[in-house]
Amino acid sequence: MDYPISRHPEFHYKTEFQSHEPEFDYLKSLEIEEKINKIRWCQTANGALFLLSTNDKTIKFWKVQEKKVKKISDMNLDPSKAVGNGSIASSSNSSSPKRCLANGGSPDRSYNYMGNDFSFPPGGLPSLHLPVVTSQETNLAARCRRVYAHAHDYHINSISNNSDGETFISADDLRVNLWNLEISNQSFNIVDVKPANMEDLTEVITSAEFHPTLCNMLAYSSSKGSIRLIDLRQSALCDSHAKLFEEPEAPGSRSFFTEIIASISDIKFAKDGRYILSRDYMTLKLWDINMDSGPVATLQVHEYLRPKLCDLYENDSIFDKFECCLSGDGLRVATGSYSNLFRVFGCAPGSTEATTLEASKNPMRRQVQTPSRPSRSLSSITRVVRQGAETPGVDANGNSFDFTTKLLHLAWHPTENLIACAAANSLYMYYA
Repeated sequence: MDYPISRHPEFHYKTEFQSHEPEFDYLKSLEIEEKINKIRWCQTANGALFLLSTNDKTIKFWKVQEKKVKKISDMNLDPSKAVGNGSIASSSNSSSPKRCLANGGSPDRSYNYMGNDFSFPPGGLPSLHLPVVTSQETNLAARCRRVYAHAHDYHINSISNNSDGETFISADDLRVNLWNLEISNQSFNIVDVKPANMEDLTEVITSAEFHPTLCNMLAYSSSKGSIRLIDLRQSALCDSHAKLFEEPEAPGSRSFFTEIIASISDIKFAKDGRYILSRDYMTLKLWDINMDSGPVATLQVHEYLRPKLCDLYENDSIFDKFECCLSGDGLRVATGSYSNLFRVFGCAPGSTEATTLEASKNPMRRQVQTPSRPSRSLSSITRVVRQGAETPGVDANGNSFDFTTKLLHLAWHPTENLIACAAANSLYMYYA
């Protein structure tokens, strides 16, 4: 990425490499897909890029670095007589190979250095010089530095770097493990929610992330819609949380789908670590880590789908896991939806911004109009997206939706107002 200060970032193709290969767990008779679940950038060093990637079972630590291609130039040979390995091409064909010694010499006493195939440069012996090694081209090489395997019995759903630059966590349905980047054969189990009897299991871990600045703090979410903030200084096994963030259930609102749609699919810390953004199936919620009584903002994303929860359950769409992200300045949040749509909300006090864009070459096609009445508080952003329409296949804004095309992954540039969205096999980037 290279751009002047006055222009928006421009991205160019850099390189690609195969991170994981299909595997087979013979002990459990289980096929392990090569599909990558998460990628996290690590701290750079010496101009090299470092990243963590994981599939369902195995985490890998990669180093991507530019390597110069070295070439030998200023040879004393005539290029017309040089062959691929730099030796002189011979015009005479010998029927019997010559015997050579181990050091490359010849057992024959008669040496003919001045053969027909060799000629001195016009300047004679003084003009001979040593070849020079030059490096004119560079190519990118990816090398796997570490492989962190055999630490998770269940599928890995999250990895997150620590701000200390030395450790990271990986989380599956029941456990969170702490790793050192330099040690691949040992990890520490810091969260374990597995009950003694699996029949007593009521919730699973859905996402986990380190605090962006405090190396001793991390948060993880659960399928019951709660977020737990834990402090690694309290104990080695952090089964007890420092803070619990959850929204009390409204009386009389419980249904068969209540727990399913309450499950949190993703959490993200704001850049300053003050707020946590969470995404469940219906909403985005913004939490203040200093206030555990409830979210400071609830942003409706899929409220128009509430009448169709039965259909969504039948086709398994209700279990889709949408990611969320925050802008670098913390003033906006975004998440994906169906029909390759993504939604951007303003979360500053008094903001009424709520925009729906389609991941396509014409993203403004489905922009939602901002309500004319200004909001009085942060929580009133929930009224920006109106209630669901009754017409099947049409959302609240009059647009048809398609459950087969979904925008699950998106990321916000850490400093620029730029969003990258992954829709199907395409990557779209939008700058405002």
